[in-house]
Parts: sequence; structure tokens; C-alpha cells
Amino acid sequence: MKTPSKRKIVSSRHLAEGESWEASEFEFGLIIAFNAFSRWMVKCMAASGHTEMSPLEILVLHNVNHRGRDKRLSDVCFLLNIDDTHTVNYALRKLLKAELIVSEKRGKEVFYRTSTQGAKLCEAYREIRERCLIDGLGRMDLSGEELSSIGASLRALSGQYDQASRAASSL
Repeated sequence: MKTPSKRKIVSSRHLAEGESWEASEFEFGLIIAFNAFSRWMVKCMAASGHTEMSPLEILVLHNVNHRGRDKRLSDVCFLLNIDDTHTVNYALRKLLKAELIVSEKRGKEVFYRTSTQGAKLCEAYREIRERCLIDGLGRMDLSGEELSSIGASLRALSGQYDQASRAASSL
């Protein structure tokens, strides 16, 4: 009896031909996970009391709040691995206007930190995240150590994609 072959779950069949179809399956998983994560961030932030924020604005707010250290535009872009500084700059301006962050010019550099209101919003987000997401993750068959390992693998894979993008730029 013939064993059924593994079904390929990809978003672009033309990228899944030949030996490397598993990479296409992985990329499709990334697409689905990215969109689900983006939707989750927006819904969690709305439940926290701020309904008009994009996923990028939410990421920037949390990054600025991270460790209570002042950050420059270049710091935020570097930590989030974003090349398009203008999109992060626009998010920072929107967060300033919403009074969720404050800025301070030091010489030629502008530094950002969360305002009291921004820090409270991040804390409300954390509480809702704990209640709605973390509790559910605990019921999955994944340990905290396994989630950490997956995160490390994703960061390592990001390096492969960065290297491939540099190679493609030189063609």
C-alpha cells in the first residue's frame, strides 16, 4: 500500500516546486502568524483602551517602553529590524501626538520615552495579554523553554533572510 505523501501547504505554488517546498511552507506559516499577531496586537490594544493604533505603532510604543530607557529613532529601528526609518518616525510622531511618549532633544539627537499615560497603557496591555493569550498558551503542548527555542530559531532565520536580501540587492 502506498503511503500518502505529505500535503504541501503553501501560499504560492510556483515557489514550492522542487526540493525546497518546505521553505515555502515555512514562509506561508510566517505570513499567517504575522497577520494573526498583527490582528492580536490591535485587538489587545483596543481592549486596553486605545482603539486607533496600527501594529507598527504598538510595536514602537512597547519598544520605547522597554526597560524604561530612552531610545532614539535609530535604536527603535535597529531593535525592530526595520529599514524604513520614515515609517517608524511617523509612528513616533503619532505616539507623541497621542501623548503616549515624550521626546527630548540632546544635541542633534532626539530621545523618546513613554509618558505616564503610555506606561499605563503598556501595563494594561500586559494584563490583557496575560489573561487572554498567556493563559491559553499554557494549555498548549508547548513549554516556556520550547517557545523560547522557537523564538531563537526565528531570530536566527531572520539573519538568513537578511543575508538573502543583501545578496538579492547585489544582483
